[in-house]
Amino acid sequence: MPNYEYRCLDCNARFEIFMSYSEYGKRQVICPKCASENCERRIGKIRFARSEDSRMEEFSDTDSFDGLEDDPVSLGRMMRKMSKEVGEEMPPEFNEVVGRLEAGQSPEQIERDLPDLGSEPGGMGGFGGNSFDDED
Repeated sequence: MPNYEYRCLDCNARFEIFMSYSEYGKRQVICPKCASENCERRIGKIRFARSEDSRMEEFSDTDSFDGLEDDPVSLGRMMRKMSKEVGEEMPPEFNEVVGRLEAGQSPEQIERDLPDLGSEPGGMGGFGGNSFDDED
């Protein structure tokens, strides 16, 4: 049986009632705290599934990236949001970098503080600038 949430308009108590679909709208709802019949149904949060394409579409607007290079806090927030949308486990270095950005540290300062960032296989190479080594 479905669970329905209600709020008493007299005592402001919130409560749930279990009833069948056929009972809903026919059965009298009474507040368990004050016995009032003056109750209204509350609508709970609604969740819906989104495809990966629809989640990533939010990041396809390049105008939303304007000015991020001058705002490390916003850059960090955007990177954290993107990582959540992707849903993949990120390396510990990612959390280190994003945490520093969210604290207001510039990408250049992060590169100076973490010079070996991305130099190991599977690292985050290329963060904030050109980290490619010229091999002649």
